[in-house]
Amino acid sequence: MASLSPMIIIALLSAIVLALSIWLFIVERRLKKLLAGKNAQSLEGLIGALGTDIRALEKFRDDTTAYLKTAETRLRRSIQGVETIRFNAFKGTGEGGNQSFAIALLSEDGDGALVSGLYARDRMSVFAKPIKRFTSEHEMTAEERDVVARAKRS
Repeated sequence: MASLSPMIIIALLSAIVLALSIWLFIVERRLKKLLAGKNAQSLEGLIGALGTDIRALEKFRDDTTAYLKTAETRLRRSIQGVETIRFNAFKGTGEGGNQSFAIALLSEDGDGALVSGLYARDRMSVFAKPIKRFTSEHEMTAEERDVVARAKRS
């Protein structure tokens, strides 16, 4: 192998130094542009502002989660199952028609009220029964049990 002349080595090294100098100049220019920021705002200030925004979003998330838990608790207690049945309470005597009714107003857990109305030609009677877990401590008619079962499914 022939040895390279010192002039060729110096020329090669000079070309490499020149290429590295140009690359360094370009990198420094891009870095200055990045660090200068927009409207004289520094990159450090931008990072600080982003951190503040992230903390605000985390607080908003925590507040929203707490609110949704409270809303879910309230929603479980609200009336969600509503059913109405009309029926003839006096089928055998021909009185009443289908004017009698039973209405169930129940929460998701099956708590609420049952309102029944019995209609006859000469009178109208209205009854209310408390419901706990889809049952009542008071005796229920077949229509009342049916309306509670329908409200449970709805």
